[in-house]
Amino acid sequence: MHTALVTGASRGIGAAIALELAKEGWAVAVNYRSSRDAADEVVKKITDEKGVAEAFEADVSDPEAVKRLFSDVSERLGFVEVLVNNAGISHIGLLQDMTDGEISRLIGVDLAGTVYCSREAVKAMIPRKKGSIINIASMWGEVGASCEAVYSACKAGVIGFTKALAKELGPSGIRVNCVSPGLIRTDMNKSLDSETLKELEEETPLLRIGAPEDVAKAAAFLTREEASFITGQVLPVNGGFIV
Repeated sequence: MHTALVTGASRGIGAAIALELAKEGWAVAVNYRSSRDAADEVVKKITDEKGVAEAFEADVSDPEAVKRLFSDVSERLGFVEVLVNNAGISHIGLLQDMTDGEISRLIGVDLAGTVYCSREAVKAMIPRKKGSIINIASMWGEVGASCEAVYSACKAGVIGFTKALAKELGPSGIRVNCVSPGLIRTDMNKSLDSETLKELEEETPLLRIGAPEDVAKAAAFLTREEASFITGQVLPVNGGFIV
């Protein structure tokens, strides 16, 4: 059984990636932190189409929880050949107004969670000399966003981590890449009003806001044989918003 683990897969981009990988024949471990019902719904959509999926609870910012996650997935679905580090949270506001807890939580989920999950994944990938890690960053990690300084820093860290880990794992035949979404219609952006969304649409050369499926298809491509000579790269999915 070929198994993929998608973190933060109960909704939005993560759910779309889980569904897309299932279509391509992967058994999918659907990770969630608190939205069990939503995760179960993703699993049901996959199994209704004769795919294989199970939901697994874990907070990726907790290294011990991550160890348990990989142990459980390996026991129930087998070797995690593809890891998609998608779990993430955002915070919009001035840096000076952020609390210590808000900063720590953002770094813990968006950056440390990617590191913790990757560390566990490679323990099984290296002996087998196979595997693919796909990190979901953000265009703000490439250029920065006002009022999202810590979020931008975390996603910039994910991009740097991707490039470095690709060099480290390349000799073991393991590929590490990054998908960098632009503005995507997800719960993370639900605080934006319709006027702001319209302005952002008009600023995007393709004149639309992205869908989770746009990111999912890019991530799925990076798992395929056609991408076997691609590693250490950042694949932008932003409609031309930044170039």
